[in-house]
Amino acid sequence: MKIVAVTSCPTGIAHTYMAAEALQMAAKELGYEIKVETQGSVGAENVITEQDLKEAKAVIIAADTNVDKSRFKGLPMVEVSVKDAIKDPKALINKALNAKPKENLTEEVNKIKAEEKESRKGLYKHLMTGVSYMIPFVVAGGILIALGFAFGGIYVYENVGSFGEIIFSTGKSAFALMIPVLAGYIAYSIGDRPGLVPGFVGGALADKLGAGFIGALIAGLIAGYVVVLLKKYIKLPKSMEGLMPVLVLPVLSTAIIGIIMVLVLGGPVKSINDAMAAWLNGLQGTSAVFLGIILGCMMALDMGGPVNKAAYAFATATIAAGQPSTIMAAVMAAGMVPPLGLALATVISKNKFTLQEREAGKAAWALGLSFITEGAIPFAASDPFRVIPSIMVGSAVTGAISMFFGSTLAVPHGGIWVLFIPNVVGKLLPYIIAIVAGTVVSGLMLSILKKPIEK
Repeated sequence: MKIVAVTSCPTGIAHTYMAAEALQMAAKELGYEIKVETQGSVGAENVITEQDLKEAKAVIIAADTNVDKSRFKGLPMVEVSVKDAIKDPKALINKALNAKPKENLTEEVNKIKAEEKESRKGLYKHLMTGVSYMIPFVVAGGILIALGFAFGGIYVYENVGSFGEIIFSTGKSAFALMIPVLAGYIAYSIGDRPGLVPGFVGGALADKLGAGFIGALIAGLIAGYVVVLLKKYIKLPKSMEGLMPVLVLPVLSTAIIGIIMVLVLGGPVKSINDAMAAWLNGLQGTSAVFLGIILGCMMALDMGGPVNKAAYAFATATIAAGQPSTIMAAVMAAGMVPPLGLALATVISKNKFTLQEREAGKAAWALGLSFITEGAIPFAASDPFRVIPSIMVGSAVTGAISMFFGSTLAVPHGGIWVLFIPNVVGKLLPYIIAIVAGTVVSGLMLSILKKPIEK
C-alpha cells in the first residue's frame, strides 16, 4: 500500500525535512510504502510523479504554506501543519488511509481557500508564504554584506570597484529585494499569479516611501485581496477572457495599490516605523534587558512556529538598511540556545534520555550552532512541560545578556559560523558569553526537571 505526501514549512529549512523524515519512519514501522515530496528552500525535491499518483492509496499534505492540490483529484487526502506530522506521524498516516476521496477537488480546494481567507490560519499561511520566499534574499544579502566588510573593511563602500565593494554591493542589491518579494508573494498566496505584479509594486513603494516591513505586509495583503475582488466582479465576454490575467488584472490592481500606498498608507506607516525605531534606539539598561527577555522567550516558545517567526521578522526589519542591530543579535543568539541546551542536557544527564534522544542530541549541536531552532522540536514533542519552560528560560537569559551589553549583528542568519567574519558582530566576547550562559541554564534546568529513564 503506497502513500504520497508533501511537506512544506514557511522557511523550507528544517520543519519541511523533519516532517518528511517522521512520515518515512512511521510508514516503515507500519509496513507501508511512502513517497514524500519536500517543497523546501531549494525547491521541490523527490517530486511525486504520475506513476506515483496511480499507485497511491492516500495523500498527506503537511504544510504551513499553500500547496497545489489539483493533481491529487480523486484520492483520499488529509491536510495538517508540518508540526502535526512531526508529533504523531503514525496517526496521520492512519487518518489518511481512512479518509474519503474528494472527487470534485477543484470545488473542494476553492472552498478550503475561501474558508482560509476568513480565518486567522489562512492569514497566517499567506504571511508565511511571503516570509518563506523572502528569507533566502535576507540571508544571501546579509551574509554577502558581511563578507564585503570582511574583505574591504568597515568603509568598503568607499572603494568602488574593489572586490570587497562588489561583494558588498551585490549583498545590498539582494537585501533591497526582500521588501518587494515579501509583499509580492503574500499577494501571490492570496490572489495566485495575478497578485504578483501589484504585490511587488506595492512592496517596492512601501520601501521607497519608508513604510518598510510593516508597509510591505499591508501592501501584500491589500494587493492580494484587490485581485480577488477584481476577479469576482469583472466579467468579460468569453472571447476577451484571455485579457484578464495579462492586461485587466495587472493594470487595475497595480494602479489601485499604487494610489492606496502613496495617498493613504505610506505616510502613516512611515510614522509608525520612525516612532518604533526611535523607541528601540532609546532603549538602555533595564528596558533593553526586558526586550531581550521577551525576544528570547518568543524564539524558544514554538521553535520555528509563528511566534518564533514574528520575532525573527521583527529583527530582520531592524537591519533592512544594512546596519548592525542589537535586536538581530539577541534574536539569533536566543534562537541558537534551545537545541544547544538540549544537546548539553543529553551529555550531562545521559540517564534521563533515551538512546534515540541522545543520538538526536548529537545532531542538535550542529543545528543549534547553525541557528536552526527547530532542532529542539523532537525533544519538546515528547516532553513539552519540561522542555519548553527550560529552553524559554535559557533563551531569555541569552537575549537579556546580549541586549545588556549591546552586542550587535550585521547579518540575519548563519549562527556561529558568521562570528568569525570581521565586523559582523559588535562586542563579540559578551555575545559568546550570552550564548554559552543560556545554553548552560537550559541544560541544567532540563537535567534537574527530567526524571531518569526507567530501565
